[in-house]
Amino acid sequence: MILNNSKERQRFLRFAMVGVIGAVVDFGILNLLLHFSTPYVLAAGISFALSALNNFLWNRYWTYPDSRSKNVSKQLLQFGIINLIGLAIRVLLLGLLENTLIDLAGRLFPDFFVTPQFIGHNAGVAIAILIVMLWNFLANRYWTYNDVSN
Repeated sequence: MILNNSKERQRFLRFAMVGVIGAVVDFGILNLLLHFSTPYVLAAGISFALSALNNFLWNRYWTYPDSRSKNVSKQLLQFGIINLIGLAIRVLLLGLLENTLIDLAGRLFPDFFVTPQFIGHNAGVAIAILIVMLWNFLANRYWTYNDVSN
């Protein structure tokens, strides 16, 4: 699908660029909340939700501008359901990876200028973002934005 269709490749690249903007929002909010002692999983959930809303708006109006035959509230609901599944995947991954990545960061960077927790938390979010991005693209393309032509 993506490899053989230039329009789909362009959509994927736009979706990925929106994802980069979303990642900046995600990391920024995550680290701001962690700075103010918000528990890690709660901070990650809040930052994810805000970046998902940001991504919905960019994807609706830039990645899939030809997907306006659906009502915006229906699309937001579909996008939200897909992102809730993505959030579940993310939280599961963060829970599984947190201690391992913090321990690894402590061994690899014992005298680094930031803490192993900072490195481990951010590495966990980076891994989760990549995996969830693939889920989000495929699920949204075939459900939320299924009204666009190939």
